[in-house]
Amino acid sequence: MDPDVISGAMCMAEGGTGGPGGESLLFLTDEQLRKGIEAMFFAYRGFTADPDRILAAHGYGRAHHRAVHFINRAPGTTVNNLLNILGVTKQSLNRVLRALIEDGLVESRVGAQDKRQRNLFLTETGAALERELSDAQRVRMRAAYRSAGPEAVAGFRTVLEAMMDTDLHHHFKALKEAGS
Repeated sequence: MDPDVISGAMCMAEGGTGGPGGESLLFLTDEQLRKGIEAMFFAYRGFTADPDRILAAHGYGRAHHRAVHFINRAPGTTVNNLLNILGVTKQSLNRVLRALIEDGLVESRVGAQDKRQRNLFLTETGAALERELSDAQRVRMRAAYRSAGPEAVAGFRTVLEAMMDTDLHHHFKALKEAGS
């Protein structure tokens, strides 16, 4: 294999600009890609471990976490919008929302313009749980980002965004533009 291609691939994998002359060469073998896939599986397991323990103490799972997270990010979001973001069935989301509402974590209000619409808001208790979950993930992310350095963080974010389906990237971009 051409050493310049290998050098460019290694440099790109480390957050650099490419091989000789600054060109953006990126060639990864199936084995290197497999290692990246495995790293993502294990990283996700670590990323969810702390929230999973917190959720289990409350009798909740990851679906509850995702719902609480996105309701927090977009207070007043509709059930339909949440369905689109989470990509779950209406039945599955209804089960999750019913538990969160019954337990006093989420409030469902009738829409101001459309009475058929339901707008979702976290209660104080829901906001406290969301903070606890997010704080646990921020600790892990902050430590990993500090360890990796700014160039790796920027590269990691670029890779994550490039992996998103177009419709999901649209939701991501909307949340990013919302600012908070």
